[in-house]
Amino acid sequence: MEPVSLQDFVCALDLASLPRVLRVCSGVYFQGSIYEICGNECCLSTGDLIKVTQVCLQKVVCKNPGTGQTMEIAPNFSGHFSPLTGPQSYTTLEELLSAATQRSRKLPIGFISTHRITTESRVVPRDQPLLLEDVEAYHGTYRARCVLDTKTQQFILHLPLSQKGPFWEWQPGAPQPLLQALQDPALSNRLFTCPTLPWQSLILRPQYELQAIMHMRRTIVKIPSTLEVDVEDVTASSQHIHFIQPLLLSEILARGGPFPLPTEILETPGGPPIFVGPWVGSLQKGQRLCIHGLASPPWRILVSTKGRKVPRHFMVSGAYQGKLRRRPREFLTACDLLGALQPGQPLRVVATKDCEGEGVESPGFTSLAVGDRLEVLRSGQAHGAEGQDIDVLVCQRLSDQAEEEAEEEYEEVEDEDQILLPLYFSSSFVEEMSDNRRYSLEDLMAQFSLPCEVKVVAKESSHPADPLPSFPGLRLEEKIMEPFLVVSLDSNPKMCFEIPPRWLDLTVVETKGQPGQPAGRPPVATVEEVTDAFYYTLRRLPAFEKQPPPPRPPKSRGLRGQKKQSGMDKSAQYSRVSELQQAPLLPKPKMKTLPQSAKDSSNTYSKISAHMKGLRYTTKSITEDPDTLLEGISSCFSYLISSEALNITYTMTPKVPPLALTSPSDATSTYSTIHPVPHLDIYPAPPTW
Repeated sequence: MEPVSLQDFVCALDLASLPRVLRVCSGVYFQGSIYEICGNECCLSTGDLIKVTQVCLQKVVCKNPGTGQTMEIAPNFSGHFSPLTGPQSYTTLEELLSAATQRSRKLPIGFISTHRITTESRVVPRDQPLLLEDVEAYHGTYRARCVLDTKTQQFILHLPLSQKGPFWEWQPGAPQPLLQALQDPALSNRLFTCPTLPWQSLILRPQYELQAIMHMRRTIVKIPSTLEVDVEDVTASSQHIHFIQPLLLSEILARGGPFPLPTEILETPGGPPIFVGPWVGSLQKGQRLCIHGLASPPWRILVSTKGRKVPRHFMVSGAYQGKLRRRPREFLTACDLLGALQPGQPLRVVATKDCEGEGVESPGFTSLAVGDRLEVLRSGQAHGAEGQDIDVLVCQRLSDQAEEEAEEEYEEVEDEDQILLPLYFSSSFVEEMSDNRRYSLEDLMAQFSLPCEVKVVAKESSHPADPLPSFPGLRLEEKIMEPFLVVSLDSNPKMCFEIPPRWLDLTVVETKGQPGQPAGRPPVATVEEVTDAFYYTLRRLPAFEKQPPPPRPPKSRGLRGQKKQSGMDKSAQYSRVSELQQAPLLPKPKMKTLPQSAKDSSNTYSKISAHMKGLRYTTKSITEDPDTLLEGISSCFSYLISSEALNITYTMTPKVPPLALTSPSDATSTYSTIHPVPHLDIYPAPPTW
């Protein structure tokens, strides 16, 4: 077959002969494109092989041959088209007459012109049918005698045989639907007329989209028929050619088989690994895999370990056959208690942390001590201290006798036995339970809600390397509904694992299975450790997003109110200090001799230091209470006034007065000032000699 344009090949193609293999004879490239524009292929190289599997009609362009105007119609256009002319146009009347003579066509011959014809006596509009009756000689030249029929009268026109067209042989046919007119090879390149369109004659130019397969192209290639490329049909000589079509695991999962499917890895997704296992490093380019089918059941449990500083995370299949025993759950807030409360299932907890009622805006709460036993009843609302209703958890404080009556029917408790815990209340509780049954994972999911804490007491027999029994506790966090594919390595058929195409979508290609492969599906590892990054990716799934956030605690007193209260406290403090400043200064006693002063100085300083040291240790309690502050100042003054060992002088400043001790006889001796007690500004000055 000689190379032809892609448009001509598609228009003449018999759809029943698909698929067809084409070779590109002249490549094409649209500048600025990256292989796809609006999903269509626009870059083909010379020598590329294309396996056309389907041809779809996209639209039809109608062209007016006289004016060159175009319009587009949809493939489902309901109008009918009648062929008007033969398959070929002629530039002159002489060519039209010669072609009719060669086909043994006798006169008269009908024809039309797509352009207006001007004669001495009349102007013939375009697309007006004319009838060529005879050829006459006139003044040494030949001219055609034509008849113009206007339905009211007929006119005789004499046109020279050299009259330029283009001219089309007029052969009116039966009306046909659009698709039928396009699929009839005898009507190709003909003029048509359609009563629902504004033009008397038009040319139909269909535009198709080819769906094809190319080497190493993962998806079906879509090629427009208007692409300016020449192709050659090489179907007969290309029967042995196999087109390699890459597949994603998600595509294999969507098409549902056939299984088992031998494949080879072409590409792995980028990014860090999501599983921690011996098979993860084997997922490299060139590794052969055998896909056995869809994993069953389709759900997994996200599990985290407890009792270790760095928790580990696992994804456990629903087919896990190990035995589990429930462990008491731990709760850090009242909101966690509310989330664990299930209708018809009593929830009893024991407080493991002391908690006072300070800062808790609930009138029904006083305090909790370690060992207090509570039974969670229901949620409710209470009137808070700020005048707003707050969400609370209604609990009953249990006595020691309540344990003996645990099996009795539930009775309504009175208000005085209830404790109202705000949902934002933070403490520490542990569940009170006595369940020694051994559950399978499926039974545990059917009877209890998540999250749930368990201990694996018997590992799965088919999985000798089961890591779960080695942990003191496990937290079953969430149930994940996601399809997995069961895959084994071709080099090690016994190593069988499950891959989630959603997060590990390998690019593979189908291969031929190797002989000697074991029949059936090998045992599958039901426990896979996941990385921390993938664990937090799972935590962002919609199943986790539906969990409401814990309630925020109420806002404390605003900063403005705190400053205002602090200002009022300071004002009261300064006013009381001012009263002390108004007291008369003590008279300065007579100075004593230096030896006597030096003799008693060490003893006196030790007393003062001890007294001031005690003040520094009690700084926090003094500064918090103005009365304690003034009491401390008064006791300090009383001690200094009663001391007779040294002459004492003191001064009062606008702030709390600093105290200074001076030597009575040695002018060179000084006292160093130490850091003051916060908010007291008391500076004892010890002797330095």
